[in-house]
Amino acid sequence: MYIKKILFSILLLSIYLNANILSITNKVPFNDILPNSKIYIDKTKSLTINEIQTKSFKDVNEKSLGYGYSPNFIVWVKFTLENKTKTTVNKILEYDNALTTNIYLYENNKLIAKKGLSHIKKQRKSINPTFEIKLKPNSQKTYYIQASSYITTLIVKLNLWNSENFYEKEIQHQVILALFFGGMSILGFYNLFIFFFTKDKSYFYYVLYIFGIMIHHLMYSGVTNIYFLPHNWVMPFIHYATYIVGFPALALALFTKSFLNIKKYKIINKTLNIYLALFPFLLSLFFITDSFNKYRNIFSVILLIYLVIITVYTSLKRNRQAYFVLFGWFIFLTAGMFMYLSSIGIFNVFIDFPYYIETSLMLEAIVFSIALADRIKVLQKEKQEAQKKLILQQKNEQKRLQIKVNEKTRDLKKALDEKGLLLKELNHRVKNNMQTIVSLIRLQSDDIKDEKLKDVLKTIKNRIKAMGHLHELLYKQDNLGNVDTYKYFEILIQEVMQSYNCKNVKIDLNVETNLKIEEAIYCGLIVNELISNSFKYAFDDVKEGKININLYKTKNEYTLIVEDNGKGYDSSKPTNSLGLMLINTLACNQLKGKITIDNKDKVSVKINWRDNE
Repeated sequence: MYIKKILFSILLLSIYLNANILSITNKVPFNDILPNSKIYIDKTKSLTINEIQTKSFKDVNEKSLGYGYSPNFIVWVKFTLENKTKTTVNKILEYDNALTTNIYLYENNKLIAKKGLSHIKKQRKSINPTFEIKLKPNSQKTYYIQASSYITTLIVKLNLWNSENFYEKEIQHQVILALFFGGMSILGFYNLFIFFFTKDKSYFYYVLYIFGIMIHHLMYSGVTNIYFLPHNWVMPFIHYATYIVGFPALALALFTKSFLNIKKYKIINKTLNIYLALFPFLLSLFFITDSFNKYRNIFSVILLIYLVIITVYTSLKRNRQAYFVLFGWFIFLTAGMFMYLSSIGIFNVFIDFPYYIETSLMLEAIVFSIALADRIKVLQKEKQEAQKKLILQQKNEQKRLQIKVNEKTRDLKKALDEKGLLLKELNHRVKNNMQTIVSLIRLQSDDIKDEKLKDVLKTIKNRIKAMGHLHELLYKQDNLGNVDTYKYFEILIQEVMQSYNCKNVKIDLNVETNLKIEEAIYCGLIVNELISNSFKYAFDDVKEGKININLYKTKNEYTLIVEDNGKGYDSSKPTNSLGLMLINTLACNQLKGKITIDNKDKVSVKINWRDNE
């Protein structure tokens, strides 16, 4: 009876011991180590391998162990491998987490290899740390894994592989990651191109978010450790993890702010702006000291939670764009929640769905890209509606302006008509007044016997008539800007000829341009004076006199020439002629021109002045 009990106890002990021994064959491509292992938590962080072997280990019933941020203890994993075959077996032990700081493998009490972020070698090409295991035929060995992490979260998962199967898996894993990062890069550059095309800041912020997520996931997945950074740069780069997490959160906040047009919601916008202004300084607190590393992502998480609240609020306000963002947030937060649950060891979804994060991030990026594409559609629709409103507004404005112009034109025409009538009436009254003065001078001259005085009165009368005829022309014509200069000079010539009764003088008049009123008055007086002088002094010894009057314009300069074929005069003798003084004053001071007198064989007076307009 006692022998049976003893044998039964030995059988149970044997079963118990065999439960923690993993038999190795080449038929099984992959084995989880942890379910067949034991663990011990070294909270002193000082136990040696010899001391650990004396400790009592506990069974592990999980495929993966997650401890979160755990810099204050070391995890020891003990497992036994047995080769029951007759050949030597070579295996690869994979530590399925790329971010653990230190991983040491011991065979019994001998240190075989050091791996982890602190011990990355140049020849390493696998994403996760690996150890080579070699078992001789019919042999059994006990191994210890010492794992600790003081910057990143501590996650322990051990896989035992056949060499061929591991490299097939590794190639497949890296190809999938390459496809993921390639797809994200395409989305990033595509939206960057749209930003350059539309100048919409939402696309630029989204591009920053995509590349920020890519940098974060390159580090999280372990790709950065072997492909992008020198191995001695990995640990310093990890120290900036707070910024690596915070940058995509900040970019996502700016994207949400611009994409959902948060400016419409004043309180939310003001609060978000204050937090975004403080955000870089809050992240810098964790860079200054390692004392609060456990909470280094807290400000990024707070920002993301606030962005979710904003998105929910704007969706309740029937913001069309918020529906897309809300769906993207659901995917993003689901992935973040599973990452957190995995890191603290509550639930590891990545055992059954190893590429859940990559799938979620890609799906989220696609959803946001669709949202941005829909934004283009909305912007085009708004643009079309704005164009329609603008066209309608322009038509209404044109009608309003046309009515206004018609009213102003009518008022202006009425005012111009009134002004024209007033000017005509004014010219008529001036002409009548001058005619009255001329009549008075004529009556007075009839009673005067002195011929010299009569000649002076005749000259004055002709000067007044010269101005009076101009006003008479202005009264008769509709255009009050210019004077019919040819007709004006013709009247003046006839008036002077009648005044001096010169039948043997022929006048040749050539006028090629019209003059403005003020210039016509000055030129009329000049012509009157010159031909009067010719009649009085030039033709005493000439049987047939001739006077040429030319007026023309070249570019912006007027030229008036009055010449006769008379006897001329001696310019060397001083003269106090009022007529010449009047001509010189009118030409130089009033017309702002230049006068040239040639009296060698005949008298020729040439006056040039510029058209100021």
